[in-house]
Amino acid sequence: MSSKCQDNNDNFEEQSTVKEELNRKIKEQKVVVDELSNLRKNRKVYIQQRNSNIFFLADRGQTLSSSKQELDYMKKELQDM
Repeated sequence: MSSKCQDNNDNFEEQSTVKEELNRKIKEQKVVVDELSNLRKNRKVYIQQRNSNIFFLADRGQTLSSSKQELDYMKKELQDM
């Protein structure tokens, strides 16, 4: 019995840690969306190549749109937990 209780406790702690990490990522994404939303129209935006230190010029509107979609996805994922 105690091993089953320990397993449940470990699962709860793991899920709690995952939720905390997801909440942190959601907060970061909200900042990204806010920053992109408040840029002047003529400002340049660069996106980073994954797993690299290379940045590429990107369209502000498309970057904002994809950032909003990512934020919505993370919020939905959090609600599903």
